[in-house]
Amino acid sequence: MTRSVLISGASIAGPTLAYWLDRYGFDVTVVERSDALRGGGYGIDIRGTARDVVDRMGLLPVLRKAHLDTQRLSFVEPDGAPIASIRPERMTGGEEGLDLEVRRGDLADALYGSIRDRVDFRFADSIARLDDRGDRVDVVFASGVERSFDLVIGADGLHSNTRALVFGPEEDYHRYIGYVFAGFTLPNDFGLSHEGVIWNAPDRCAVLYAHEPGEPTYGFLTFGLDEPPYDAFRQPEAQRELVASRFPDQGWEVPRLVEAMRTADDLFFDVVSQIHMPGWSQGRVALVGDAAFATSFMSGQGSSVALVGAYVLAGELATHEDHTEAFQAYEQRVRGFVEQNQALVQFGRSSIAPATQELLDARNEALRGQTVSHEAGVAAHSALVLPDYEAMKSPAVRPTA
Repeated sequence: MTRSVLISGASIAGPTLAYWLDRYGFDVTVVERSDALRGGGYGIDIRGTARDVVDRMGLLPVLRKAHLDTQRLSFVEPDGAPIASIRPERMTGGEEGLDLEVRRGDLADALYGSIRDRVDFRFADSIARLDDRGDRVDVVFASGVERSFDLVIGADGLHSNTRALVFGPEEDYHRYIGYVFAGFTLPNDFGLSHEGVIWNAPDRCAVLYAHEPGEPTYGFLTFGLDEPPYDAFRQPEAQRELVASRFPDQGWEVPRLVEAMRTADDLFFDVVSQIHMPGWSQGRVALVGDAAFATSFMSGQGSSVALVGAYVLAGELATHEDHTEAFQAYEQRVRGFVEQNQALVQFGRSSIAPATQELLDARNEALRGQTVSHEAGVAAHSALVLPDYEAMKSPAVRPTA
């Protein structure tokens, strides 16, 4: 019998999982709260093992065309004086000529385009209730539609609804990394192209990041805070005031960034955080991507780890008739890889936003001497070798169309 799977979330992990499950012969439905895919967006990196995943999906040609090719990161003093410029791979642990950097929306479009004619997508809907009956999962959607599935997978991000419904509140698994950030766009009046410029004061960071000339520039304001600003989460004006209060500086382009943040209609405000769970499945429900193991944007590995996790989860389901065994095998294979990538970020420690003047001075000295490197990143990005699930013999695997 064909097993039916409901996937919640149509960003990165969800469509990747859907692609492989469909290829293995599963009946797949994807539900997405938004009414359409989100296009454009900031650049995300695909490197190491994740690059092998998109290669096996046949997506390398289209992603190479979408490659943003950031050429340099420049660092400046509080007054705007230059410190040094380096290739971005020196900070991320990437590999020049091999890593892919694409807009998040371009990756989502490529993933969706590979399966939109084969998989049932339900946009502008979400899961309202789940009832694991032992032999099936009964689902009630927010639209009122009721259906049953053999399995349900939550791929619905850091603030996962599926995780909350089955595993409990986010606070039980949320690990705050000690930073708050605001992201937004502003006109590119700076003459920037394929580059980022980073300003620092202790525990604070202001960034301008540009892709193509003539396109809006991405602005980021990041700062350290001992505790998450819970009072500001549901109050946009409180968010703007909090961010502005941490950047009273008059040097470089900080005043322009603060003013743009105050008036931006696309402000994204959140804390830098990870998700740590003792287990990624319960009964017939499992989690993947940020919903299970968010690494935080400071790791630069969120999308890559999501791609790898989705590939492995699909493969283990295809090669195990018992979903419990499949979920266990998925976790055993991926957890070490996840933990190694999560460990790239530690509380209050970041090369992008050093917490103290001493750490900032040491970082800047390494930049001037061109000795900055990220060897831990190089190892973590490729810490898992992908199994070839299609070569494994099992009655659970159906022939591809």
